[in-house]
Amino acid sequence: MLPMQFQPAFAIAFVIGGVVACFFGYRLFRLVLSLVGFGLGGLMASSLLGPSDVTWMIGAWLVGGLIGMALLYAGYYVGVALTGAGIGALLAHVAFQASGEPPPFLVVLLASVVGAVGSMFLQRYFIVVGTAFGGAWTLILGAMALLGDGAARSAAAGGNVWVIYPLNPAPGQGWLPYAWVILGIAGAATQLGWTGGKARIRRKKKSS
Repeated sequence: MLPMQFQPAFAIAFVIGGVVACFFGYRLFRLVLSLVGFGLGGLMASSLLGPSDVTWMIGAWLVGGLIGMALLYAGYYVGVALTGAGIGALLAHVAFQASGEPPPFLVVLLASVVGAVGSMFLQRYFIVVGTAFGGAWTLILGAMALLGDGAARSAAAGGNVWVIYPLNPAPGQGWLPYAWVILGIAGAATQLGWTGGKARIRRKKKSS
């Protein structure tokens, strides 16, 4: 668990990263990949140390984060495939949520593989949807941590370093899924409108 004094900084980082991913994910996809790589690399490296070793934990986070950032920045198609796999896994969990039971591992694995393969053929749309909804969730998580929600703060700060995207950071608040969907749709619409506008400008230039 990260020391308490660093938790507000991580919550702010979640908010900023969420805004970038949600509304500019397609245009700045390599930047988003770098941010994700830094976060995952830092989480994995810092999890090897105890929370009392503050200096060493920060050092491990920086080293692991830089390695993760470099790997994902260089591996563009790996990032695209991971985005598709994440969308597939999320859809599998949403489909089984009504039953109150987690989806079987094979179902999640199959959905992830289908999503990863599909993302290779429809890169733009998978990137837009994945970054919009992933960024929206990150933004909400960081905002709720700043506002004092305990579960969200623990997730944003890595209280359990593997719980980065809790599916329910605010138990009992039924508005949360609707806010996530609305924000994700808004982010996707913004990205598609931006990239579509750029494409129309290029076509006009070519025709003239």
